[in-house]
Amino acid sequence: MKKLNELASTAICGNDISSSVLYVSALAIAFAGQYAWVTLLIVSFVLFLFRGIYGEVVGALPLNGGAYNALLNTTSKAMASFAATLTLLSYMATAVISANEGIHYLHHLIPAMPIIPATIGLLGIFALLTIGGISESAKVAIGIFLFHLSSLVILSAFIIFYLSQHGVGTFFENWHMPVQGGSISKAIFLGFAASMLGVSGFESSANFVEEQKPGVFPKTLRNMWAIVSIINPLMAVFALALFTLPILQSDDYQNTLLIEMGKYVGGEWVAALIAVDAFLVLSGAVLTSFVGVSGLLERMTLDRVMPPYFLKKNKRGSSYRIIIMFFVLCVSVLLITKGNVKLLAGVYTISFLSVMALFGFGNILLKIRRATLPRPEKASWIAVLIAIIAVTIALIGNIIMPPKDDLPSNLTVFLYYFIPTILFIIIMLNRTLLLKFLLSTIDAVFDRIRNFVVRIDSKIQKVVDDINDQEFVFFTKGDNIATLNKVMLYITRNEHTKRLKIVIVLPEGVEPPPNLAQEIDFLDREYPEIDIEFCIERGQFSPQLIRQLSKKWNIPINFMFIGSPSNKFPYKIEELGGVRLII
Repeated sequence: MKKLNELASTAICGNDISSSVLYVSALAIAFAGQYAWVTLLIVSFVLFLFRGIYGEVVGALPLNGGAYNALLNTTSKAMASFAATLTLLSYMATAVISANEGIHYLHHLIPAMPIIPATIGLLGIFALLTIGGISESAKVAIGIFLFHLSSLVILSAFIIFYLSQHGVGTFFENWHMPVQGGSISKAIFLGFAASMLGVSGFESSANFVEEQKPGVFPKTLRNMWAIVSIINPLMAVFALALFTLPILQSDDYQNTLLIEMGKYVGGEWVAALIAVDAFLVLSGAVLTSFVGVSGLLERMTLDRVMPPYFLKKNKRGSSYRIIIMFFVLCVSVLLITKGNVKLLAGVYTISFLSVMALFGFGNILLKIRRATLPRPEKASWIAVLIAIIAVTIALIGNIIMPPKDDLPSNLTVFLYYFIPTILFIIIMLNRTLLLKFLLSTIDAVFDRIRNFVVRIDSKIQKVVDDINDQEFVFFTKGDNIATLNKVMLYITRNEHTKRLKIVIVLPEGVEPPPNLAQEIDFLDREYPEIDIEFCIERGQFSPQLIRQLSKKWNIPINFMFIGSPSNKFPYKIEELGGVRLII
């Protein structure tokens, strides 16, 4: 599959984060008033810290999955699945909100257009586009991205020309007005919490890093940071220089601030340009959601968190069943909320801020548990801690933020969607245990109709056996028994299997450590539920050998484990084809 270059990768994830300019400036002004541009600069600083955090984690583990991948390789599958659930909810909310808001902007130009059917149509278009392949998606994303940036440049030029003629007296008038609520610190706190919505989408690039050319990922982080650091504070300053605070904080200006700014300085055609741009870039955010969720759920399916049914691909290499499922989920949410996407605000905000925080924790765990793993860059401890604290503050601010329009609180709506989703994930992670419980229940209840029970018993047992029959591989370097015991503990706690190969790769003529076979035999007796086979393979440990053994033994590479390699390891982790780190 053709890899994405810097422009294509930046466009796919940049449409999501750059679309925030359409609402985040107005949102920041609503809470922070004249200090909105200050809160947006603080957000820019926090995002700068996360550049290093994401760069270190994804540089060390350049695999799709974002926070899920980071936690999978540093903690347990259960914790990683928790992060994945939050990411999935974030993408779902992003797709529905962006599609609906985009149609509302287009509705300004086509008043007769029905909102909900058009929103479903827009979601369907981008589902089909994603099924067509990521290369085709990238071409559309690039066009939207460049048009969006051009529209903002045109708007900025009109505003600068207007201010050069009329001055910036309104800005200073707003600056000296009383602070809303009477407390500058409270205004900046709530403004910062609201403004953190402007970085949603920053996590998207990590979810399709495997589709990017080598070295592109850190550039996407840099480009996204630069875009939001310039346009979001700048638009807040422009708004404060054009309109007084009472006008800016009115409901009429909250949803269409940039359109009103364009109309004020350039007339109807500039307002129409911004309306078209808003529709397109919000549509681009929908595309980002489909691309990101496809990479995430495909990785989860490969790790057997999701049913293998979703791994089916079409001729263009797209996991179309995942995309169709996500489309159906988005449409159902849209219909359930009846187009009132404000109900999804809590899901949107709490999910993606939690994902950002978990990525920070993933970075800490990577530093502690995978210290020897090579990585192209490292985030300092102080930067990681400040970033996590800042995101936590924003998360708390959004949880305690008073709801609007008599809607439920952000936390309440978030739990409506989070609880059933995480329950499904928990069931998938513990399905063998639940199947065994079901088996014992059936035996007890239907003992009198034994023939029926026996048939059900055999079918369920076959499912359990099929799951546990999957063999796993651990490549040892001659580790001592304490290290190998950690491997066994990880396998028993995180994987459903009864078979494990412990493999040592040695050149011809080199013998394994003398006690290794005895230690493995001891572990085989200590863990009777797992059949351990000790293998000696002759050759050099390499990606080619891994692929050969995978084909020879019919064991997928993502079911093969190694310990953390040191800086002397001759291969990058991504060259190993998906081998996982467990110690």
